[in-house]
Amino acid sequence: MNRIPRTVRWVFAISILLLLAMTAARVFSWYMFRLPETETDNIIPTFWLGFRYDARVVAAIGLVFLILSAFPALNPFLNPKARRIWIIYFILVSLLLTIFFVVDFLHYRYLNQRLNASALSFLEDAKISAGMVWQTYPVFRIILAVIVISWLIVKTIRLIYSFIADTGLPPTRSSRISFFVASFLVFALAIFGRVAQYPLRWSDAFNMGNDFQANIALNPIQSFFSSFKFRSSSYDSLKVKAAYPQMAAYLEVDSPDPEKPHFNRLVAPDSLYNWKGRPSPNIVLVLCESFSGYKSSMWGNPLNATPYFSSLCKEGLFFDNCFTPLIGTAKGVWATITGIPDVELVKTASRNPLMVDQHSIINDFRGYEKYYFLGGSTSWANIRGILTNNIAGLHLYEEGSYSVPNVDVWGISDHNLFREAHTVLEKEKKPFFAVIQTANNHRPYTIPKEDQEAMGIVTYPQDSLDKFGYRSNEELNAFRYMDFSIKQFMETARQSPYFENTIFVFIGDHGIAGNANFGFPSSWTVNSLSANHVPLLFYAPGKVPAMKLHDLASQIDVLPTLAGIVNIPYKNTAMGRDLMVAHHRDSGRGNMAFIMDYNNKNIGLLKNQFYYNRSMQGNATVMEWADFAVPLAGDIPDTAPYEWWSEAFYETARYMLLNNKKSAD
Repeated sequence: MNRIPRTVRWVFAISILLLLAMTAARVFSWYMFRLPETETDNIIPTFWLGFRYDARVVAAIGLVFLILSAFPALNPFLNPKARRIWIIYFILVSLLLTIFFVVDFLHYRYLNQRLNASALSFLEDAKISAGMVWQTYPVFRIILAVIVISWLIVKTIRLIYSFIADTGLPPTRSSRISFFVASFLVFALAIFGRVAQYPLRWSDAFNMGNDFQANIALNPIQSFFSSFKFRSSSYDSLKVKAAYPQMAAYLEVDSPDPEKPHFNRLVAPDSLYNWKGRPSPNIVLVLCESFSGYKSSMWGNPLNATPYFSSLCKEGLFFDNCFTPLIGTAKGVWATITGIPDVELVKTASRNPLMVDQHSIINDFRGYEKYYFLGGSTSWANIRGILTNNIAGLHLYEEGSYSVPNVDVWGISDHNLFREAHTVLEKEKKPFFAVIQTANNHRPYTIPKEDQEAMGIVTYPQDSLDKFGYRSNEELNAFRYMDFSIKQFMETARQSPYFENTIFVFIGDHGIAGNANFGFPSSWTVNSLSANHVPLLFYAPGKVPAMKLHDLASQIDVLPTLAGIVNIPYKNTAMGRDLMVAHHRDSGRGNMAFIMDYNNKNIGLLKNQFYYNRSMQGNATVMEWADFAVPLAGDIPDTAPYEWWSEAFYETARYMLLNNKKSAD
């Protein structure tokens, strides 16, 4: 041991220290984010794979030191100036690693995803993002923790240096060469990650077939930089053309052209709910922030967060098996307005100038005044671009448009947002199409004091919250506040003349992944299907009949279905379909719902009560029963058709994002 070069001893001691720190961070993340029913069978393989990812990062750090310190001028044990340089190097490395791991932890807590390149999108809305972080997290304590952890690591590195500098004998020339070569090979092997033809890859984590285990195994630095390869916006024309005949048939395209694919169809609905002879009905479409189905009352969650909305669902046309193509508010707005899943892998489509020009069925509601109400700023994710550029004559109400003050970074409270929207709508003499986008069911979960008193704040023990899908009482009460705000709005609207001639539509912009095991198949929790399941309600008592449909539905189907109910001719150029036409044709048995997890880079498909999911970066696939209403009967079907359709939806969506311009209207 005494003959081992001091540079080798120091760099390996530092490497062990960093590996221990990273392992501790992984254990802490696993403990904090595991669900109560999390299986522990694969914990050892998960942590072993995570250790190898960590070793790759640590080895890269150590290899820089090992190579450069071989020169006497840069040897910290031979040159005091070099010592200072390397201490600064390790201070910066320690600080950077600590920041990455802390931000990664908060990112996972927020989105249930490890840190990746899509996080850079938050920088494009830096002011709003910073405000949300400031209002949600104890920023000063986090900064203090980063400083303390970094200081402890650096202090330990200095102590190790002092101990090594005072011990050992000068190595012989041959031993220096031997240990350098051996150390170089150890670090090189750690960077390669395995003894095999191909190196350890980021995608190997997703071959485990379990997203939670994959996310626990990943190292945030490798995860972040590896995900940059998914940044391009394009499509594969050969795959689009290969899928086109069947996709065109599924969407009932008029005059399909395989050589120049288009998805145009002019629809003249023959609605069961005939509005002829009546005034054109008003439309109020409410996009509800983070409206997870399993957290709400309609599916029997004992915490009963949405009793009022549940009562509305019994009086309206309620689709209990509806899914959003992706998660994220901007992606939910995009899918609803355009009818196309936003399959951009890093940015949102709304931030892409090549995609800002889009056709929307909203424009086919001719003679209608168009309104959009948001409590905060539509600068977030450039939502303003998709709205004002594509909805003709839009009256946009956002931060700065209201007479009441903001309550947090997301603007005014949902209760006040509905009040402000009602004040505008009750004065409108023409038919109107209004979109109201809520926000308070989102961190920092702000509820104004006067509304806290009116709705009442509840508190449950943490084990009950965990069991029924909530992480905190703050989240639960924010969910209840959404229900409270909807109730106040609807009861006020009932007293207004516009109510009797208005169709109210409610849908979640997305859900939140969590523990849904109390009443749903395991795939909902293990494969995060709970993050995409949302309620869809068309409410117009006496005009739209009350019934609950279990047909598969998607967020992209909202506008075609609404246009069908209102019985207006419209041009459809995207993926959405009229759900009621499908229901009366075959009880919705032909419906499919495409789902994509853009953070984990998975694409999937719901069809015939099964959920298929495959990794775009590994070879893991999942095929599971997904129907919460009935138990599995029979065998799991062949996955090939599901794989084909999931790929067809994905490639077609990529094509549509760049080829759905309103100028073609």
